[in-house]
Amino acid sequence: MTTTTADHRVIDRLGATFLRRPRGAEVVADAVRAVTLVSLPVATIGWGWIAFAVLLLALLGVVVPRVLGLRPAVDTAVCALALVAGWSSVLGWYTSVFLWDKVVHFVLLAALTAVLWVIASDTGVLRTGDRVGRAQAVVVAGVLSLAIGSVWEMFEFLGHTFLDPTIYVGYEDTIGDLAADLGGGVLAGLLLPWAVRDRRVVAGPSS
Repeated sequence: MTTTTADHRVIDRLGATFLRRPRGAEVVADAVRAVTLVSLPVATIGWGWIAFAVLLLALLGVVVPRVLGLRPAVDTAVCALALVAGWSSVLGWYTSVFLWDKVVHFVLLAALTAVLWVIASDTGVLRTGDRVGRAQAVVVAGVLSLAIGSVWEMFEFLGHTFLDPTIYVGYEDTIGDLAADLGGGVLAGLLLPWAVRDRRVVAGPSS
């Protein structure tokens, strides 16, 4: 498989955007990224290899917004929610705190749906252009959130079946989670015109 000049330009742009010097409120998002990085060995030592896997996923969640150059407020929100979601799993808050699972599903899926929208738009999967109707955005974002949520529930089931039986799964839990996911997707669709503006993308050296 060969890479084209366009592929190299995309890689250069993503790398340059990720490595850019933080300005203003971007420092807050980078601080959350640093906390997430430190959390990885802490969770591993304190709670074992499953906690390592969970925080590694959270680490991926805080890296992607910077690679995409999302506006600082969105970047910080995605990072904070990824970190909270990771530690909520490690500490067992999803089953011990009333409705915490649904709250996290709602707000985290709103953030992840916006991230996935940006990725799909950048890669041409979604040809959104500059004029996207509010209703269209809500519908598409809702579908994206249900797609993310479905994958999430599948991994929960696999984790419960093959890794850790204490991971809670059940019919009512799954339906409730997906309903919260859809609500988060609708919220993302409503906020998309604001969330995807003012991105801080840096052109790579080969552009």
